[in-house]
Amino acid sequence: MSFNLFRNTTTTLFHFAHHRQKEEEITTATSVVVTDFCSIVVSILHATADKILGKLFQEVVPLRAANVLGPENSKISFKWNSLIREALNKKELGISTESSNQHEFRCIISKQMVGILISVWIRTELRSFLRNPSVSCVGCGIMGCLGNKGSVSVRFRLHETSFCFVCSHLASGGREGDERYRNSNATEILSRTSFPRGSSLDLPQKILDHDRVIFLGDLNYRISLPESETRLLVSKGEWNALLENDQLRMELMESQVFEGWQEGTIKFAPTYKYYPNSDQYYGGLQSKKGEKKRVPAW
Repeated sequence: MSFNLFRNTTTTLFHFAHHRQKEEEITTATSVVVTDFCSIVVSILHATADKILGKLFQEVVPLRAANVLGPENSKISFKWNSLIREALNKKELGISTESSNQHEFRCIISKQMVGILISVWIRTELRSFLRNPSVSCVGCGIMGCLGNKGSVSVRFRLHETSFCFVCSHLASGGREGDERYRNSNATEILSRTSFPRGSSLDLPQKILDHDRVIFLGDLNYRISLPESETRLLVSKGEWNALLENDQLRMELMESQVFEGWQEGTIKFAPTYKYYPNSDQYYGGLQSKKGEKKRVPAW
């Protein structure tokens, strides 16, 4: 007989797609964006008293051959984590140092695979209750194994509850039938991801063996409507009409992928793909000659 104690520990997760074009592009402007982003995160954390924070980034380096085939650049992840740490742990006026230190966030695990970066943070007060952090990477890109597509998963046990966070980047492509490649990537990630069993052989090994599992990232599913109709519905804010034709929603309903999983409620505009520093989608009014079409999608 086994017994698990589930504590009321809440978690906040944020996914941030950077789409860098140059190696040196972590500039002052980028730092400001990340700091502002983290400030919003902090306000939400204070309002909800959440204890765990998962931050997931996409394309922290350009997806070119040198980065896909070459060694991991630890300077990039160090820079991102430094920005996050500084923003999350800004001292508040009127809070004692001892109390503030207990509510600070510490990075318990961080891992980069090409452009994917996952970073998990936990409040200091819970650090002593966390055990068995581990990482598993699965490449699904070029030749079915390189890291330009795939996932980075992290797991740990907090009290007696096991957590697994999966940060993924699935196959791209807007042609009819391309969703099958994304389905295949997701299936590969769930089947190939594996963690150590631990010295007592009682730790979960596969993603679905964990008590709490969150799968997110750049899933790349599109909206199966003509471009003109998609843009019109976006301009009218008719999210339900768009969601009825969302590929991921349809694949879930037909049990083609993520069978038994639940997607969070969507009450916001498609997040793909904006011009930098604007609220205008690619291919809209600012469209440039020769520029790729980027039909809005989630």
